[in-house]
Amino acid sequence: MQEVYKNIVSEKENKLLAVLIDPENEHLWQIAPKIKKINSSAATHIFVGGSTDPDSRTDAVIKEIKKHTALPVVIFPGDTNQISASADALLFLSLISGRNPDYLIGKHVTAVPKIIEAGLDVIPTAYILIEGGSVSAVERVSKTKPLSINNIETIVKTAKAGELLGMNLVYLEAGSGASFPIPEEVIRAVKNNLNIPLIVGGGVKTKEQLEAAYEAGADMVVVGTAFEQNTSVFETQLNQKMIIK
Repeated sequence: MQEVYKNIVSEKENKLLAVLIDPENEHLWQIAPKIKKINSSAATHIFVGGSTDPDSRTDAVIKEIKKHTALPVVIFPGDTNQISASADALLFLSLISGRNPDYLIGKHVTAVPKIIEAGLDVIPTAYILIEGGSVSAVERVSKTKPLSINNIETIVKTAKAGELLGMNLVYLEAGSGASFPIPEEVIRAVKNNLNIPLIVGGGVKTKEQLEAAYEAGADMVVVGTAFEQNTSVFETQLNQKMIIK
């Protein structure tokens, strides 16, 4: 079993927190101070990736991150040019909420030689785009529509289908810049029907929203720009209060 996935499964009861770094928006000189903040926070993982990376910065950004942290660095890819042997693992995302064959299986076939050469831990992940109140980069790039938060039954069945297909994780995504996070009732309904870890991301900006996602059943929450805007929300001291046994 992959080491990073094994860690997620064994530690999920402690409620995991991943900080997402988008290589397209980073300069190498910015990495060290950002990672210092992450190391001092409640973060347990660092995700690296974005919907686009036209300048192929991912590998250089990951190498710089690895100089400053012992946290697992996991690729959250938007395309094949974001695969890097310098990372610890790769979320092998299949966008099962949409019907664009490129993001269901097409990109994956293209990526196989790079993944094998890189020797990464590969974590098959059912990626589900959920309505977040604004058009996300994922929606624009993948040309797929998010599932409506009012159709919980479809969201639950989609997540369960991902598990039955053999995925190791389910990732509910409201998208970067979401106006609101995924509602608690959606998270709870999905979690109650899964036997694999559940990741939730997009729109989480406050301590209350973070706690709500955990209480509803998220095993890992992913934050991006919110971390930079208000690091104090994710301090270690706060995390100790949020752990749910």
